[in-house]
Amino acid sequence: MSFFTDLAHQYIDGEWRPGKGSWDIIDFNPFNGEKLASIPVATAEEVDQAYRAAQHAQQAWADTNPYARRTVLEKALKIVEEREPEIAEAIVAELGGTHLKAGFELHLAKEFLREAIQLALRPAGQILPSPTEGKENRVYRVPVGVVGVISPFNFPFLLSLKSVAPALALGNAVVLKPHQNTPICGGTLLAKVFEDAGLPAGLLNVVVTDIAEIGDTLLEHPVPQVISFTGSDKVGRHVATVCAANLKRVVLELGGNSALIVLDDADVDYAVDAAVFSRYVHQGQVCMAANRILIDRAIEAEFTEKFVAKVASLTVGDPADPATQIGPLINSSQAESISRLVDETVESGATALLHGRADGNLVSPSVLTGLPADSPVLQQEIFGPVALLVPFDGEDEAVRIANDTPYGLSGAVHTGNIERGVRVGQRIHTGMIHINDGTVHDEPIVPFGGEKSSGLGRLNGESMVEAFTTQKWISVQHGRSQFPF
Repeated sequence: MSFFTDLAHQYIDGEWRPGKGSWDIIDFNPFNGEKLASIPVATAEEVDQAYRAAQHAQQAWADTNPYARRTVLEKALKIVEEREPEIAEAIVAELGGTHLKAGFELHLAKEFLREAIQLALRPAGQILPSPTEGKENRVYRVPVGVVGVISPFNFPFLLSLKSVAPALALGNAVVLKPHQNTPICGGTLLAKVFEDAGLPAGLLNVVVTDIAEIGDTLLEHPVPQVISFTGSDKVGRHVATVCAANLKRVVLELGGNSALIVLDDADVDYAVDAAVFSRYVHQGQVCMAANRILIDRAIEAEFTEKFVAKVASLTVGDPADPATQIGPLINSSQAESISRLVDETVESGATALLHGRADGNLVSPSVLTGLPADSPVLQQEIFGPVALLVPFDGEDEAVRIANDTPYGLSGAVHTGNIERGVRVGQRIHTGMIHINDGTVHDEPIVPFGGEKSSGLGRLNGESMVEAFTTQKWISVQHGRSQFPF
């Protein structure tokens, strides 16, 4: 099948249909500008229809034996495995991902599906004691009902699946809104996978739309009880505000400004390899990317020389070419923003060891050093191929610099002494930190999430149960209670 022809629709209550909006979302290949699909946007009325369909279908699904729910997820995994080459090509075309990146995303997607299969059987109830004679307290884990999922453009298939599959496994229904730049890989492709896996109609609905059309309807609608959002902290704050006003739970996986710290006893060559991958994988469009590379002055010169040489050797070009390591940014606005950021930072006093230039949406890597301590770029997330090299003197200064950011998602520490690395890592205010490794990691059973402006809540493993179920207390009085009147 042709994903970009056959799946360029809304998917509501088991039906593929065009949106009723008066304008289209155009899906472009970010490398060559080819028009991949044109999708009439969903209206607020269609968002309501999607939520109502989910609400109508959910209770029967919750009542379904979890072993039967697990079977649907097993079929979905098999379909992804069978269609992996076609899905990889779609990732390359729609978001400019290299073959390496597409393989990485699909490997993780399959691992998360395998975990979701097990998750269907995970919720467990409790029987708790009572101070009242003859009373039995039963605490059940039950689905929240309907979950709204809003996914980003950078890892659209994985990051949509990461919330959708667990929510379904635990007995919920889902309405998914993919990013406008990746409506197929992040949205309707998942709908097709689950439709072919036998998921009953109404349990997964995909609305391809934009806030310009629907406003906050997706967040304010009375049906969903949980909103799972992955994206920028700016939008995440808005999501949190609207959901709080409507008493909805949120799971927010937001941006980062991660530091990869290279201590004076680190293996320099290995640290260089980890830092280059952590900064430039998928053109730096990764929330966990190492924005800042912090290097002890004792090894600064050696590290910098080797880092710049390796970055300069990276192949920039067509993501369809297996030799390409850095493809295009998602759109021209992002490419222009990154180029402008580099130019302004250099004009403000930084030194460009490599000064990347834009060619369409392709932006070659930049390496900046000598940044003033008050440089704004040190405080922000850079969603592009730009590395900041920052020297430090000793562990205390490294920790201070690493924590001097409003974000707290990921990080790494490189050292010849594992326990020293752990001690430093414990002082970094992040949700995740990795010793002698890169900053870009995600595993199905390990809690994933950030501190500060990097989000609220956790995903993966048991955290999925917390995110997509709620607790229900049912007490049973054996015998008769005594009442005061």
